[in-house]
Amino acid sequence: MEAARRDRDEPLKAFRRGGTRFTPPSIRFGYRSVSRYRPPARPGSKYITPEGAARLRAELDALWLGERPRVTAAVAEAAAQGDRSENAEYTYGKKRLAEIDRRVRFLRKRLDGMTVVDPLAGAARRDPTRVFFGAWVELETESGAPEWFRVVGPDEFDMAPGYVSMDAPLGRALLGKRQDDEVVVALPGGERTFTIVTVRYDRRP
Repeated sequence: MEAARRDRDEPLKAFRRGGTRFTPPSIRFGYRSVSRYRPPARPGSKYITPEGAARLRAELDALWLGERPRVTAAVAEAAAQGDRSENAEYTYGKKRLAEIDRRVRFLRKRLDGMTVVDPLAGAARRDPTRVFFGAWVELETESGAPEWFRVVGPDEFDMAPGYVSMDAPLGRALLGKRQDDEVVVALPGGERTFTIVTVRYDRRP
């Protein structure tokens, strides 16, 4: 029974993010490898929570102020050793610099166009039973099992368990709905129906 439930819920988990997760950094040549993430041709929604924006800024600072100077120094040291055509350290370092610069450009452009939304702001003017950006939502599945999700921006869905991108099928289906509403989500295995049990903004359940 448990195995069948996991198999059934796997497509839902795959569609929480609304995009392709990039490969985590690895340790190579004594410093951290930058991911090969490429921004999609059609950028995701420009909304983000304060925590998500802080993470992107921290990554930008780590790359520009920490990672890039170290790699630049390593490349200069490798270049001083002689023939660059057979110098793996130099070749890899130059490639790393290009990856860093590409990611830095993406982060700067992304942050410049972001709208940071604090879910707790304006609570007095908002219907507390309705799902807006940043809401925590308790869903009841067809089997009756409850599960919590938080609707966040596409740049932060991987920050914590239960986060779902507002661009993902589940996120799009939840936005604007109210407590006790039923939502239908199209997944690879077919449509799934959920009932909204609870909506909250104050803190993580």
